[in-house]
Amino acid sequence: MAYDVESIRGDFPILERKVNNRPLVYFDSGATAQKPEVVINTTARLMRECNANIHRGVHHLSGAMTAMYEEARETVRRFIGAEHKEEVVFTAGATASINLVAYAWSARNLREGDNIVVSEMEHHSNIVPWQLAAERYGAELRVLPFDDRGELRVDMLGSLIDNRTRLVAVTEASNTLGTVPNLEPIIAASHAVGAKVMVDGCQGIVHGGGKVKERDYDFYAFSGHKLYAPTGIGVLYGKRELLEAMPPFMGGGDMVDKVTFAKTTYAPLPLKFEAGTSNFIGAVGLAEAIKYVEGIGMESIEQHEMILLDAMTERLSRIEGLRIYGTAKRKCPIVSFTIDGTHPYDVGMILDKLGIAIRTGHHCAEPVMTHFGVTGMCRASIGMYNTLAEVEALAAGVERAVMMLK
Repeated sequence: MAYDVESIRGDFPILERKVNNRPLVYFDSGATAQKPEVVINTTARLMRECNANIHRGVHHLSGAMTAMYEEARETVRRFIGAEHKEEVVFTAGATASINLVAYAWSARNLREGDNIVVSEMEHHSNIVPWQLAAERYGAELRVLPFDDRGELRVDMLGSLIDNRTRLVAVTEASNTLGTVPNLEPIIAASHAVGAKVMVDGCQGIVHGGGKVKERDYDFYAFSGHKLYAPTGIGVLYGKRELLEAMPPFMGGGDMVDKVTFAKTTYAPLPLKFEAGTSNFIGAVGLAEAIKYVEGIGMESIEQHEMILLDAMTERLSRIEGLRIYGTAKRKCPIVSFTIDGTHPYDVGMILDKLGIAIRTGHHCAEPVMTHFGVTGMCRASIGMYNTLAEVEALAAGVERAVMMLK
């Protein structure tokens, strides 16, 4: 069946609105994706009809909500290719997931003289937690660089990973450069010395990522809101034996087995890491978003987005003075660029007046900016609902901004 982008657009109510009296052209899905009607309706219905705390009550609403929450966990398990349902932990988002690992795993596995390797293209959320852990335990933070095309320098793994390496943190897809790195040599080199691998899947999960068991990821994190799901819900995947060996990250309700002043014992996985009232409505919303994209077909979505990526790259490349950052062989649909003699914020503000939403700034990836000697970039990130006409509108808007600013 042909990809019907107009039908898909009809599922996203926000695309009907106007910005500055112009049709909204939304190229900021890398920051947060828009929500389809089925997700909006599901979460609203649950708040109207079935709002009750999970795992605690014997009444009907609590039982029904608990069942939906655990069904959502199974949907996520299947979607990411995990072996066990207990390996799926619901969190507030990818940042919470990575911090959980950086705190709880490091407490048992990181010591003075050890080292952690992070890639140069990481989002701050996969850098700062490891800096904090390294400072806490006296470990060294090492950096795997990328070249000017945005390809990770896997040829340097031998000089960075050694028998004191305990963990390697790497993205599945760069939120700035769009690079989809080949993680196989990184995982192989890490596991050869007994190191674990933390994969940031925020961008990757939307564009063919996951498959955690098949790819032998140790830990994997992503946020629902970039997968067309609500904000405030995320996932941590961890191999069961690793999660079982980790102490709790937070204490409170739902993560306990028995509490006394003498000693507290903890609930089994995954509840050990789900202290407090979970975002149960968000979890069900995430499951609905997964079912929605699966219904269209992840491969079909990816093919459509890659057509738009090629068109956007070609069209923007024709603009004099425009430089695109990230020209790796494998990319997800993200295009970051600067224009000689202009500031990214000025370009973004002019585009906004035309109803076009892009991202401007350092994209929570300041080391990437430092690598290229810039303070910020414009970023257009493509979603399943974008069109070739919108790509042309973006390019025309950038051309207009160039004329106004030069």
